[in-house]
Amino acid sequence: MLTDQPLPAVGEVLSALATGLWRADDEAGLVTLDGEAARLLGLPSEPVTLTEAAMRSRFHPVDWNEAAGVIQLAVAESTIAEVRMRVMDASGRVVRIVRSRSKPSVDPATGAFELVGTLQEVTEPPPGAAHTPVTGDWRRSREAFLLDAGRALAEARSTEEVLRVAAGLSMPGFSPDGLAVFGLDGDRLTVIGHHGHQSGDEKPFTHMTLDTDYPAAEVARTGRAVYVSSPEDYKARYPASWPLAERFGRQSWAFLPLVVAGRTMGAWMAAFTYPVSFTPDERSVLTTVARMLAQALSRAGAAETERELTDGLQRSMLPTLGPQMPGMSVAARYVPTGGGLQVGGDWYDMIPLPSGTSRTKSGSGRFALVIGDVQGHDVRAAGLMGQLRIALRAYASEGHRPDAVLSRASRFLHGITYDEEYADLRFATCLYVEVDPGTGTLEIARAGHPEPAVRMPDGTVLMRSTAGGLPLGIDPDADYPTTRLVLEPGETMLICTDGLIETGGHDLDTGWSRIRRILEAHDGGSDGGVEALADALVQAVHGPSSHHTTGPLADRREDDIAVLLLSRQGEGAGGRGGTGPGRPPVRRTALTVAQTEPERIAGARRHLRELLHDWRDEDQVDSAVLLVSEMLTNVLVHTDADALLVAEVTGATGAAPADGTGPAARRMRVEVTDASDDLPHRRQPGELASSGRGLVLMELLADAWGVDPRGEGKSIWFEFEEAVTAEGAP
Repeated sequence: MLTDQPLPAVGEVLSALATGLWRADDEAGLVTLDGEAARLLGLPSEPVTLTEAAMRSRFHPVDWNEAAGVIQLAVAESTIAEVRMRVMDASGRVVRIVRSRSKPSVDPATGAFELVGTLQEVTEPPPGAAHTPVTGDWRRSREAFLLDAGRALAEARSTEEVLRVAAGLSMPGFSPDGLAVFGLDGDRLTVIGHHGHQSGDEKPFTHMTLDTDYPAAEVARTGRAVYVSSPEDYKARYPASWPLAERFGRQSWAFLPLVVAGRTMGAWMAAFTYPVSFTPDERSVLTTVARMLAQALSRAGAAETERELTDGLQRSMLPTLGPQMPGMSVAARYVPTGGGLQVGGDWYDMIPLPSGTSRTKSGSGRFALVIGDVQGHDVRAAGLMGQLRIALRAYASEGHRPDAVLSRASRFLHGITYDEEYADLRFATCLYVEVDPGTGTLEIARAGHPEPAVRMPDGTVLMRSTAGGLPLGIDPDADYPTTRLVLEPGETMLICTDGLIETGGHDLDTGWSRIRRILEAHDGGSDGGVEALADALVQAVHGPSSHHTTGPLADRREDDIAVLLLSRQGEGAGGRGGTGPGRPPVRRTALTVAQTEPERIAGARRHLRELLHDWRDEDQVDSAVLLVSEMLTNVLVHTDADALLVAEVTGATGAAPADGTGPAARRMRVEVTDASDDLPHRRQPGELASSGRGLVLMELLADAWGVDPRGEGKSIWFEFEEAVTAEGAP
């Protein structure tokens, strides 16, 4: 019987299996081979002792370096060192591939070690051989992988994106089947995200204390990586948590610390469905990925905290518009500048005013609209904006007039920003509008801010010239004159900061032209009113927006944008159609030119051209502008009163009698009123006369004109009729 025979010697068995034995003495630098091991290395089949240099010459240099790293790791962890190496002949040709398995024995006194191992030829790649590096090609693949992974993680903008990128990483030669990222909440683990698991699988691992017998807890506690090569190793090292990991059917695990600036912020788990020996190269790849992952998670967390802070600042500093006033609609938008905290100095506000100080006929329900821009796009600008907004609210709530509100606000801002040592003087532009919903009266005070624009029911857009003063904070004693306007039924007023006008490389002129086109094209009745118009204005500059825009869209902002729209409801509010059934369309505007503001005559000329933007006869428009200039100049030169300009256009565009001839349905009437009772007289000016031509020009150019005495003062007027054919041609 074979069982009665004694067992053969170990050497005989290994020789029969074509397996050689070898022993390495690290301190002496010598390697002893038996006959089979010597044969596998291309030496005579007899025992031999080689120096380390002679041994090195028998192998591919890349494989020798990798083997040295594996052996050092085995010595440090008292584990089996397993490598595959290419055996080279004298000409540098690969003659065979061998596999070596060895066990280190360390002298605790000196730290020297001895290795005893086996050597066996690899005849064909075993299953899973792709998971073990044997050539320099793997190194090149690893470098390319790390470059791609670094770029992908650097571009991730949120924690969710970072986890999605990490889940999609395919590592060269070995790819994890399951991933999990653990964070720290005090002395407990939290699961930030995972991949390769079912929803709910993370529950047993959530809120696990750091002293738990679990690899991720140990990593977070010590800051050192943990590699588990087999289920048996896991069960032996972490028996308490093995039942939690067993059900996932994994074969190897790597737990690595996520370290940023020397602080461990969590742990990353990579789990494999096949055995992984975790060679030094594999550990190097995992460690590098863990470092990049930690940096990406840190950046994403900081960005999310920043966005949360931005949203909080916006919510606290920007108001929610109060209840809608009877007969009025209000809409607002704010878009922050890109970069940093995405906060700046632009703001808007809607302030209910005390009814006891009303100066209008309605006596109640008044409110103020405020829009402004503090110099700068930083946190200091945002902080000053918040203080200034509160100050304006306080002054308005005390019942002060618009000019007094801005004067006090200017003094307040100058006081909190002026610093002689640092010369950090900040200023702010502001537009303050007191609104009486009952009458549509607007009292406007302006501090260096862009002027308002008004869209009429038929789509005509007028820039409303208003008196103004210096920006707030420059001169604590500055004055801010008030301009009174009336918002007619169906009209919409736009006030905004310069970000809406100038973003996209525009200046004030081209920017206003762009805004004018948007206002003219919008149909307030069918397009959703002021809310839709507010969206259209912001979208035309930067694309789709919400009431408070953040994220990638906001990152492209050149300047903050704040927009306020006020629409007066009533007949004619439905868009271009006119002022109601049975009534001819009327386009009307009024403008005051004070004795102390002769420069506003130029604004009046521009104002009239805007009113007549679609008048068919350009010669009539030029004549009307000339006559208005003469009439206003006459009032300022020959009286002590201010001049009130009222211009209106009646009739439908392009209308004509049925026979195709005769006067048009549209008529232009312009009237200048002053408080002087002295009536103008027609004169015959000579060639060198500097005056006396106004009435002569009016008689020559206008279709009709006249002078009407009033109870106090007089009114001078002229009219033009727009003649068109039945086809609508001039």
